[in-house]
Amino acid sequence: MDVKELKDIVLQANLLLPQYGLVTFTWGNVSQYDPETGLVAIKPSGVEYNSMTADDIVVLTLDGKKVEGRLNPSSDTPTHLELYRSFKGVHGIVHTHSRFATAFAQARTAIPPLGTTHGDYFHGAIPCTRDMSPEEVSGEYELETGKVIVECCPDYNNIPAALVASHGPFVWGTDAMEAVHNSVVLEELAAMAWITRTIRPGAEEMPAVLLDKHFFRKHGENAYYGQK
Repeated sequence: MDVKELKDIVLQANLLLPQYGLVTFTWGNVSQYDPETGLVAIKPSGVEYNSMTADDIVVLTLDGKKVEGRLNPSSDTPTHLELYRSFKGVHGIVHTHSRFATAFAQARTAIPPLGTTHGDYFHGAIPCTRDMSPEEVSGEYELETGKVIVECCPDYNNIPAALVASHGPFVWGTDAMEAVHNSVVLEELAAMAWITRTIRPGAEEMPAVLLDKHFFRKHGENAYYGQK
């Protein structure tokens, strides 16, 4: 993939965030990693979505060296890069402060698998990281954010999202567009979980056999949902 195509994809993925109501002002970012070139394209820091162009997208190496772009990359760039380095096969990442998912993050609470909509996309609870230590916060904060996500997500292929405690969600996929798709689903699941446990505070997690059925009919070698 050439750099122009990579930047165009990342621009379009970023522009989907306000369309789906996942961001307020500039509270979010999307990136994509191209394993062929080893380059990452990401939203520039603090730039409004309605004025952003492909020329504004910043391109970096996986170790953070800027190779193209006149603007500063997102302040969350070190988090994205740490996830790309650690999560094999993840080539797209989204970070937002979407309302319901962020509420769970602020409550330091995982999003439980309560029904089949959740099971269609996530094979279990969407985890929340531990609190970061004062040393982690005062040090290389964004890099350490990536590290605590990696720490809490051993099953990152089957649960492609995490909530950073007191912060918000990071979501990933095989490319930027899939990561955006998963972000939209995550926000819906967070809203459903909140409403469900408001109606019935003791609502249990769905049975494991039902979770497995819904997840694996859409994912893995024996998936049969949709068209081949």
